[in-house]
Amino acid sequence: MSDIAIIGAGKLGTNLGYALMRKGHRITVLSDKNLPSAQESQQIIGQGEVTDENSSAARHGQWIILAVPDDAIETVAEELADSALEWQDRFVFHCSGLHTTDSLNSLEKRGALVASLHPVQSFPQKKPDPKAFEDIFFGLEGKQEALNLAIGITRQLGGRFFILEASNKPLYHTACSMASNFLATLLDTAAELLSLAGLADSTSSQVLMPLVQGTLQNVNKFDAGKALTGPVVRGDEKSIAKHLEALRELPELYDLYTTVAYRSLQIAKREKYLSEEKIKALKALLGDK
Repeated sequence: MSDIAIIGAGKLGTNLGYALMRKGHRITVLSDKNLPSAQESQQIIGQGEVTDENSSAARHGQWIILAVPDDAIETVAEELADSALEWQDRFVFHCSGLHTTDSLNSLEKRGALVASLHPVQSFPQKKPDPKAFEDIFFGLEGKQEALNLAIGITRQLGGRFFILEASNKPLYHTACSMASNFLATLLDTAAELLSLAGLADSTSSQVLMPLVQGTLQNVNKFDAGKALTGPVVRGDEKSIAKHLEALRELPELYDLYTTVAYRSLQIAKREKYLSEEKIKALKALLGDK
């Protein structure tokens, strides 16, 4: 098993460190500019020295995992590359779904073996779920030797993987953001509408969660297009007109509704739920965006 230095003791770094520790790896050091955050992660993982010096941390890892914010990856990599540490045959992974291994060029020039290792999962808290990485996908990108190790790590954690071309990472990350972040945005918007309809805030999640969970079960069973239901795929012009009228005094939500409804209409067309005449009528109702 390997010695691992984790730079960035946030939610992802802590969850990943905990999972790797449970698979027999040694978390030798946790580095974070916020030292109390590193100390908190040490308590959770149960291993590792703590420091706020990234270069010092890297000395203690054969594998170095950069679990820092996307915008900090290149800066941290350059900081590490400027150190006197010997990088030949050390593996460096960053965890960004957006940035490629180009952001690790400074370390690769020093001899490091580099790849990106991005779990397609959200981590809302540091407290780890022992099964957080099981049966999820990892998006991998990088140089072959580091990719081979990334594949091994993925399998050790019980996950699955696919390998991305560097040029496709922005589209990939956009898809992940839409599926996770925008879903939460839509649910928050739906809860706001329930509040305007007179429901207590504490009731909103109780009302919506069974509906959402049922939808996700259908998506998992049939795929998203075939799981789509509601007035758009039924061609229910009267219901959609009522929705638009209810949102007339809420212009931001009106625009959001028409944009999402228009995209739903495109899916309905693809799945052949509606006639061309009905699609034309609904486009006109939605403002023919």
